Amino acid sequence: MRAQRRYETTIDRAGLALGAGSALAGGIGLALLLLGGQRDPLDLLKGWLIVSIFSGVAITAVGGPIWLALHIAGLRRTWHAALVGAMTAMLIFVGAQTYGFGMFDMPAMDSRTWLYRWLSALATSAILAGIAAAIAAAMWRIAYRRGVER
Repeated sequence: MRAQRRYETTIDRAGLALGAGSALAGGIGLALLLLGGQRDPLDLLKGWLIVSIFSGVAITAVGGPIWLALHIAGLRRTWHAALVGAMTAMLIFVGAQTYGFGMFDMPAMDSRTWLYRWLSALATSAILAGIAAAIAAAMWRIAYRRGVER
């Protein structure tokens, strides 16, 4: 029977991973600013910094507790991290674009408009979920090392 790989982390590597994930998310915000036509270096730096800070808060507040539960359960592989990143991003962005999954007051719309809103939300959120999965995998690579078999 093959022994399972055991991955371990330390608080300092987890902190470095959080910083890297925040910086990577800030890079996505920077790319969006550039695509939007912003060219002033100071404004680009401020935009990157703001997105990085808020991303770090969001990663810690939303992804942190989920990842902690998976870590305690022994689910510590790269694909676990990518799945957490993708699913949390997908839920947050779909919920934001569909008025809280339809739970909050929406403007009046017909059924086709409602359908296209949901399809658009799923499609655009899937792109962001893919990016979030890549960032989560990069964070995992920074945070985890193969542990000693016991």
